[in-house]
Amino acid sequence: MTATLVERASGFLGSKLSRRSFINRSAYAGSAVAIGSGLDLVLRPGTAYGLVCTCGNGSCSCGSTCCAGYTEFCCSVNGGYNYCPTNTMMGGWWKADNSSFCGGPRYYMDCNATCQCSTGCGNGWGFCEPGCDGVNCGCGPNGCDSYVTGCFQFRYGQCNQDIDCIGRIVCRVVACVPPWEVDPSCTTTNAQDNGTAEQNAACWTTAFPSPAPLPCSSALTNCQTVGVASSVDGAGYGIITSFGRLIAYGDFPNDGDESSQALAEPMVGMAVRQQGGYYLVASDGGIFAFGGAQFYGSMGGQHLNKPMVGMATTTTGLGYWCVASDGGIFAFGDAQFYGSMGGQHLNQPIVGMVASPSGHGYWCVASDGGIFAFGDAQFYGSMGGQHLNKPIVGIASTPMGHGYWCVASDGGIFAFGDAQFYGSMGGQHLNQPVVGMASPPTTQGYWLVARDGGIFTFNTPFLGSAG
Repeated sequence: MTATLVERASGFLGSKLSRRSFINRSAYAGSAVAIGSGLDLVLRPGTAYGLVCTCGNGSCSCGSTCCAGYTEFCCSVNGGYNYCPTNTMMGGWWKADNSSFCGGPRYYMDCNATCQCSTGCGNGWGFCEPGCDGVNCGCGPNGCDSYVTGCFQFRYGQCNQDIDCIGRIVCRVVACVPPWEVDPSCTTTNAQDNGTAEQNAACWTTAFPSPAPLPCSSALTNCQTVGVASSVDGAGYGIITSFGRLIAYGDFPNDGDESSQALAEPMVGMAVRQQGGYYLVASDGGIFAFGGAQFYGSMGGQHLNKPMVGMATTTTGLGYWCVASDGGIFAFGDAQFYGSMGGQHLNQPIVGMVASPSGHGYWCVASDGGIFAFGDAQFYGSMGGQHLNKPIVGIASTPMGHGYWCVASDGGIFAFGDAQFYGSMGGQHLNQPVVGMASPPTTQGYWLVARDGGIFTFNTPFLGSAG
């Protein structure tokens, strides 16, 4: 039997009612609508939790992340961009206070699918039938380890109130800035759930949400470049894409890649052996060896708490390290374990690593610019706790290992220790964001690479680019 409850939005949303407790104790199948100045809740039998466990993914147990009753982060389903995807609109928001990620209030904005027809809407019901919104209910990209997408018909209603018929929630934008600064249609009427303050996704950053870039103009990379590495003598460099394509310039060896293979998970980085050859690493910890590089083991097929984000090789060429976004370090071959951030609190996820020139240590860098030094790698400073216009995406060491550079996605460079500043792309127009950097092993300087494969050189030779 259907029941209808009508209250004023200002009264309901302005209260201290928890979004989570409201969802859990309301007998409804994830369905509510808040439109205009009034709040109309249409309650249907069942619970949101039961709905996800039933249709989110039949193979996921009700103890899984997918069945937790929360919606996936937009950056996880929108190519890494913390923004409402195409064919969605912001339907409403809530706030979580005391978030360590934001140092205060954190805001969650629901992105509902737009309707291609109005079937189902009307008579106080503001949602079109599932067949009209073009989305499917299921788990996010990491399966049972994801939150759900396209399952909930729910709307707080502070945004785009002129649109009275919408689809299910596809994902949520999470930001440290108020929703009305992201979407001017959003009102300041508050709903609150502090219980979500510490939720995290590896792709989330404190940076202001921004839309995806224009369509890619690089046929070689399809704007999926993930990293760059220097050749052994610094007279060349190679870039790698998420689908496993290696593009070599100068004397960088082209000993093969994985572009013709079906990958279980995307590539996230590469590392060069001083003795020749190179490795590629995928987000699931799979390792691919080329040239003279030998395979010493991997995390492929094993459980990871968080995805891999980078790797580095030992000076002997007989081993390598991989690092995950939670700071976990995995050592193979003659690579020694000198410590990690795995299991410890991180303000922001790790995005990369670089080995010390001796091979007896390594640095890890987080997206907020925090630096973590292990073994004989010394700490020379960081951007942790300081304002960044854009998140850090990569790190490179100086030849002597007495300093390092960090690069942000806008091309900004931060130099520490004996690392010299030779310029940056900060403040300049970029067709695509910067995704990584590399430095030659014998001289100071650095290359930056953008997502489309564009190369920017600073005290290093330009040998070509794919952007």
